[in-house]
Amino acid sequence: MRKVVNNAQEAIVGIKDGMTLMLGGFGLCGIPENCLDALVDTEVKGLTCISNNAGIDNVGLGKLLRKSQVKKMMSSYIGENKEFERQMFSGELEVELIPQGTLAERIRAGGAGIPAFFVPAGYGTEVQGDKEVREFNGKMHVMEMGLRADFAIVKAWKGDTAGNLIYRHTANNFNNMMAAAGIITIAEVEELVPAGELDPNCIHTPGIFVQRIFQGVDYKKQIEFVTTSE
Repeated sequence: MRKVVNNAQEAIVGIKDGMTLMLGGFGLCGIPENCLDALVDTEVKGLTCISNNAGIDNVGLGKLLRKSQVKKMMSSYIGENKEFERQMFSGELEVELIPQGTLAERIRAGGAGIPAFFVPAGYGTEVQGDKEVREFNGKMHVMEMGLRADFAIVKAWKGDTAGNLIYRHTANNFNNMMAAAGIITIAEVEELVPAGELDPNCIHTPGIFVQRIFQGVDYKKQIEFVTTSE
């Protein structure tokens, strides 16, 4: 199976209105910039996006939000995006806020084929809602469902033509677990090498989870908040 595609435009073929996407990264670190830009150009609508963050205004997922391409966000942290805030409070955007550890575990569970699990986080709060609850070891737990997506879109430091991936530092957050939870997983990488060149002991995501891979271009090191001192 040939997994290598030429660019982001080829990688996202098949993403249609109303689909669910997982988008890797933590803050602006390790986000699939090329694929996000390509999605903006397609003007696909009605997306449900699962991502720890929602980007910032006009960066990352913020670009999709600005063009009203997202119907629902499932995130743990949304504080850096004013357009997200506006759409949420106006009712234009459906939002499911999920505790960060629960979000990570729901994604991991989906990739591992675990349909549901119990977690104490969120019990007695709005997060609980009408979910099933049970007591374990004297403590109440909420049942959470594993998450899958039509497409998982991740960004790695290095990858090979077989789809094996290595993430760098903070970019390992969410990218690795999302890669296993997509029905189709797209990986964009900073460096693409022939199969066999990566040290097997350093591989985070085995190529069996990746269906499409390409070498990205023009990556920018964005900073969410620039803070300086005198």
